[in-house]
Amino acid sequence: MITVLVVDDQAMLREGFTALLNADPGIEVVGDAADGVAAVAAAEALAPQVILMDVRMPRMDGLEAARRILADNSGDTRVVMLTTFDVDEYVYEAIQAGASGFLLKDAPAATLVEAVYVVAAGDALLAPSVTRRLIQDLARRPTAPAKHRLDVLTDREREVLVEVARGSSNKEIADSLYISEQTVKTHVSRILTKLNLRDRAQLVVAAYESGVV
Repeated sequence: MITVLVVDDQAMLREGFTALLNADPGIEVVGDAADGVAAVAAAEALAPQVILMDVRMPRMDGLEAARRILADNSGDTRVVMLTTFDVDEYVYEAIQAGASGFLLKDAPAATLVEAVYVVAAGDALLAPSVTRRLIQDLARRPTAPAKHRLDVLTDREREVLVEVARGSSNKEIADSLYISEQTVKTHVSRILTKLNLRDRAQLVVAAYESGVV
């Protein structure tokens, strides 16, 4: 059973997300919060596996709440940011803070449920439009001094990293490099381990910061 904390300042959305997720037999919503301060306290008390976190909230926004929760986190809790088109400027910072997913609030119900399963399994989930905007934003930024030693990667791993940074799915990478999807997953896992990163979202940032893309 995947435990979830729902954080949003709108009661109707909290109740709707809770009802939707509780309808899935593999998910249990263990609590909710209306702002970032309450979210930090609830995360400490309930230790949920996944937190659905709104970005704009009173007292403390979702970005700062995610930063505090993940800074004190042993690695078990994953945060999915609930975003809209007008708050995409937070995406880059939230990934750096350790968020594992970004979902648009108007996404289909099935996508919300899928997001919980995906991030609970240790992967990242980025809405396609959010991925595009993140990549566009990173491309506009001046290349920062390399923070990651990419020389530890093999040539094939660097190729996979480039494809991940471009927003390609495992299937698209497999087709492009003429390898199996399982091989792609293996390469991604090894890259994450070598660069000491959590998920694909952080891989995108690492690739742009290091000037690979």
